[in-house]
Amino acid sequence: MAKSNYITRTGWNTLDQELKYLWKVERPQVTQAVSDAAALGDRSENAEYIYGKRRLREIDRRVRFLTKRLEVLQIVDYHPRQEGKVFFGAWVELENETGEIKQYRIVGCDEFDPAKNWISIDSPVARALIGKAVDDEVTVETPAGKVLLYINRIWYEKGSGL
Repeated sequence: MAKSNYITRTGWNTLDQELKYLWKVERPQVTQAVSDAAALGDRSENAEYIYGKRRLREIDRRVRFLTKRLEVLQIVDYHPRQEGKVFFGAWVELENETGEIKQYRIVGCDEFDPAKNWISIDSPVARALIGKAVDDEVTVETPAGKVLLYINRIWYEKGSGL
């Protein structure tokens, strides 16, 4: 399944800041460290040189990825028409059949973070929630089987891009 190209403004800014940091701060520092290590002579057993070159390759790979990804990402800002229904960027409070309550935010695949309860727009739960309203029941197909969820509350972080 192809991943979506949606991202919140905050998520886009985070990726853009990472790209700028890697390119303008970390890469020049690592390049200088590699240059200094190379000046010490034998490179075959010079750990600082070897690890520095490896880190440069990692930075360059991430810079290429971020540059290409930022070009295709589409920032989705909050709009008042979203109120009352679940759309991209929404926080949703869900209750399962046993009464357990969890809150999730629907974000792009580049910014999902289980520690923050941010789930990808491409996940089964998010796909099942899109367009639903408070008090709707949603059935989600999970690896453990079907799960019935109730939508208790929907809200948005306003002003992030207006």
